[in-house]
Amino acid sequence: MLVICLVFMILSSILMFSMNAFITFMMITFIFFSFMSPVAALADSLAQKTANQLGVTFGSIRMWGAVGFALASLACGKILTIIGISNIMYPFLFFAIISLFLGFFVQDVPLSSKPVTLFSALHLLKNKQLLLFLTLITFISLTHRTNDNFIGLHISHLGGDASLIGWAWFIAVITEAIVFALSSLWFRRFNELTFIIIAGFFYVLRFIVIAQATDPIHVLYIQPLHGICFGLFYTAAFQYITKIVPEELQGTGHLLFVSVSFGVSGIVGSSIGGMIMEATSGSALFAALAGSALLGSIGIILCQKKLTSNSL
Repeated sequence: MLVICLVFMILSSILMFSMNAFITFMMITFIFFSFMSPVAALADSLAQKTANQLGVTFGSIRMWGAVGFALASLACGKILTIIGISNIMYPFLFFAIISLFLGFFVQDVPLSSKPVTLFSALHLLKNKQLLLFLTLITFISLTHRTNDNFIGLHISHLGGDASLIGWAWFIAVITEAIVFALSSLWFRRFNELTFIIIAGFFYVLRFIVIAQATDPIHVLYIQPLHGICFGLFYTAAFQYITKIVPEELQGTGHLLFVSVSFGVSGIVGSSIGGMIMEATSGSALFAALAGSALLGSIGIILCQKKLTSNSL
């Protein structure tokens, strides 16, 4: 499935980057993201199962994705400053083709002995604990996805160029890689929900500071918080899903988590975030993101208290 998604992602990207009319571009973009979005979810699900099989932490494997992202962001920022943003297709295809090549050598993890059916997958939707968790983390993941879509535009509005945007992502994601790498040291000290709450409040702090930024360099100073926020949030949330979903449905649970935290959150964040930024400013948008992260964090706190009281 991973290789199939990569193949059609590459083919649809060639069409997408060659479109001139907005309507056809939107149609091809829909097809493109239909194949690109599952790639990260499938890879992370495979990483989680591989980590369990080898007896290592998920973060020790996931950190390499962050390292690749960081190096690619820095390199592409410099390249696009030279060749222009209109030629973004070429660095994208370069990395996509390498990913496809490596995908043929990735070893799958043995599946559960229990058969997986469509009915059993749909049964996940009756898991009240899972649905409540996905609803609450949407308020936090919404802020993350909106930031992904608009941080570059905000830096541009503050006077930064493509190279500076590349540096912003490099700083953010290299910090993320460090947090993933050190996950074995901090992850077992508290439960997953506690780390999600900590990450949520770091998101609040981060977006408040970005909302006050008046110079693009100010954004770079706060970017290390990205690694702390996302590293804590993603590792803890992924592990929590693994814990509350039956073994044979973990892959489906991981995809459902990514679909909500990246897909649904990305749709809502892009549409509402764009309207807020156009009607007001980037500062107002990031202030609103801080409020959303705060709501999600408070919701997780209440959820944790309820689960704790039920277990007593």
